[in-house]
Amino acid sequence: MYQPTCAFACHDALSAYELSCSVPIDPKDAGGNHLGDMSMPTFITSPKCYATDDNYLKSVAYCISTHCHDSPLSDLEHYWSTFLVGRIPGQPTPKESYSEALARANPPPVGIVPPMTTLDRTTLVVEQAYKAIYNADSYFEQMETKQSELGLVLLITGVIIPVACSLLRFVPFPSAIASRFKSYFIDPPLIGRRHREPLRNLALIPTRGQALMVAYFIIINVVLSCVDYRLVWPNAYYGRQKDQLLVYITNRLGVLSFANLPLLILYSSRNNILLWLTNWSQTTFLQLHRWVAIICTIEACIHSAIYLQIYLSFGQHASESKQLYWIWGIVATLAMTILLPGSILPIRQKAYNLFLASHFVIALLALVGCYYHIYYRYDRQWGYETWIYIAFAFWAFDRAARIVRLARNGIRLAQITVIDDDYVKVTIPGAAARGHAYLYFLMPSRRVWELWESHPFSVMETMLNETQKAADSTANVEGMPLKLTVAGKEALPEQGSVTSEFIRFGTVEQSSTSFEPGLAFFVRTTQNGLTSALRARSTARVLIESSYPTFSLSKLRAVPNCIVIAGGVGITAVAPLLRSRGPGRVRFFWGVRSKPLVEAVVNAMGIDVFTPNVVGEIAVGSRLNLRAILEREVLGDSETVVVVCGPAKMADEARAIVCGLGREGKNVKFIDEAYTW
Repeated sequence: MYQPTCAFACHDALSAYELSCSVPIDPKDAGGNHLGDMSMPTFITSPKCYATDDNYLKSVAYCISTHCHDSPLSDLEHYWSTFLVGRIPGQPTPKESYSEALARANPPPVGIVPPMTTLDRTTLVVEQAYKAIYNADSYFEQMETKQSELGLVLLITGVIIPVACSLLRFVPFPSAIASRFKSYFIDPPLIGRRHREPLRNLALIPTRGQALMVAYFIIINVVLSCVDYRLVWPNAYYGRQKDQLLVYITNRLGVLSFANLPLLILYSSRNNILLWLTNWSQTTFLQLHRWVAIICTIEACIHSAIYLQIYLSFGQHASESKQLYWIWGIVATLAMTILLPGSILPIRQKAYNLFLASHFVIALLALVGCYYHIYYRYDRQWGYETWIYIAFAFWAFDRAARIVRLARNGIRLAQITVIDDDYVKVTIPGAAARGHAYLYFLMPSRRVWELWESHPFSVMETMLNETQKAADSTANVEGMPLKLTVAGKEALPEQGSVTSEFIRFGTVEQSSTSFEPGLAFFVRTTQNGLTSALRARSTARVLIESSYPTFSLSKLRAVPNCIVIAGGVGITAVAPLLRSRGPGRVRFFWGVRSKPLVEAVVNAMGIDVFTPNVVGEIAVGSRLNLRAILEREVLGDSETVVVVCGPAKMADEARAIVCGLGREGKNVKFIDEAYTW
């Protein structure tokens, strides 16, 4: 930044003189020359003027020769040719080298040209001014280096800590101790019993594990904002030490705000590399994204407010506020400030597509504003723009990965089957995916900007049964009965009959069954929006952005006791676990409103998946008694995993019960398979 500092100090000290080729200006039209420099020059000297003025070149050369005894000649020559006249790319170089200018400064100067006058001969530097400038340059560089290091600490730990915490799962802690620890410090909500259910419909309460990470971000940002400031006096850039400290603080906050931007983008990305490196869910990273956004915005606002106060107190706001860097800084800060109230939960719930589109546009504007704020202030001289480059790199990677995932299946024709008043089935022959996928429905009735709206759905099938696909609704035929609980009563099947209290599913001979690759999704429809439009169609063109894996099935297959609880179409997320059971015990419980949905799901998966030793209860039109189920099914000291995918209230109730069992000493682990934005 200022190496060698002695040479920069000579340049700055002698730049206070007006040269014969300088141009007078109105002080009101001039901004500060330096970050924190509140002087008001009455003239401007161009790079060409500095490069050609004999008195200036000889004076600087002599000053350097008397103050830079420890600097190699090669460093001095490099400084002379590169930085003497300024830092702007494409600027002219001095008309002569440092050595040549020094040779012409002979005989050496013996006097000092009075400051604030025209430099009409070779002069000695005013030592007091040199010392003040040397201190200012040297300590300012130290502060800038320190805040860059602290920004790196923030960025790196934001990536490393999730990875490190995830690696702890490979440490062979006693399972009972790990279960008890999680039931106290990781899985429960921070306060109360609600995690998925919003608190007063305004905000989602993080789990205690998530809250620990949120607390880390708050603490580390506060600590890094407060530590290791060094004040030095005399200092040419500040009239008071208070001003020096204020500038250092506001610069630190600006850098920390920038350092948070890459984490903001990374945590919100669908293709977040940390999702691959850790066992943390996307819901957790979205929770962190929101809190980091709050911290980042507060830092940006304080940065802006302090500089506003500084320039107002020095009477320079009128001129400084006209500068492009100032205008773009306002744009960035306002955009970040607008994003916070525009992203509250009620808006996300009631107008998600509007939120998503506006969030994208305003966030992009904020990043562009940050970039041009730095560009017009420093012209890429100090490296502040590197933080913005990293943020854009994460964003570009996510968008490029989405395109690659979309290209995997291309445009497909989806077949839409209405199941009942609440659900439809979307079948896409020939496509391949696992976990969950984002679907883009390309229906002519949709507006152009709506065609790129995507919605996440869990993949139900990867192989389509041709016989069942041809007759999705023919389920009530002779065959294996499936016991249901309807409206709170156990429905007992009667031999050779079909009633509203149970379902019989036909069996298809293996020789007469054919399969083809394809995907099936079960979708709950709403009164308006995309899902309601699906009910009016039998087919639709669709793009599939896939695959996004869910929890690790391979690890769950090895668990001795696995309890799977689903609510409504939540069964689609846990279906792979039911299909590919391992040697351990699997028990399945499903609460569902609609018997036609049960028929459609069992037809899709096959009745052989729903064997009596697997199905604990399928409750139609009634709630599962989760406490009774879990207290009964969590077996002694045997390791148990409870997987839940369903409505928020069901998931929170199951979470509370499992945490209670863990605190009682049961060896139980909770997995909430959900996408909560």
